[in-house]
Amino acid sequence: MATIVLFHHIQGLTEGVVAFADRLRAAGHDVITPDFFDGHTFGSIEEGFAYRRSSGIDPDELADAVVADLPADLVYAGFSFGVMSAQRLAQTRPGARAALLFESTVPISGEDTFGPWPDGVPAQIHGMDADEFFYGDGDVKAAEEIVATVPGSELYLYPGDSHLFSDSSLASYDQAATELLISRVLAFLDRLDR
Repeated sequence: MATIVLFHHIQGLTEGVVAFADRLRAAGHDVITPDFFDGHTFGSIEEGFAYRRSSGIDPDELADAVVADLPADLVYAGFSFGVMSAQRLAQTRPGARAALLFESTVPISGEDTFGPWPDGVPAQIHGMDADEFFYGDGDVKAAEEIVATVPGSELYLYPGDSHLFSDSSLASYDQAATELLISRVLAFLDRLDR
């Protein structure tokens, strides 16, 4: 079983993010869900970004503090905004087991990267094929690059244009896509133990 650090999206540590973590816990995994927004959740992406800007929160500093006393062999996971922390730690903190990247991805080559992807750290990436942020902003290209260059990595695209589709507390929730996503995540985590 894996120890997973799951970073929330820009709308905060919502009930839907907690419910997602609970599904992984029910399968036997230990899931840590840090709250970067100190209990605040937001009804829209824009409100979440406004809070993040006004609060002066440093996600890198908070993420580093969360993992400072944890073992090295973690699975780093994140939804959208949380992917930045998850991917950075998977790429730069020695000992990572894997990365689960939901609806966002950072390029691994060119400018504005976290450096090279470490050997032996597979990634599984999920997003909708018409999501304005994942597909429209080009994150899918970064995801394709990871899958092409990192052995054991996988990219899953789901039909639709929703962002944050696996958060059951939001209007963007897609139950069928989420069930498929969770089954794929659990299979991926099972393979890590083999």
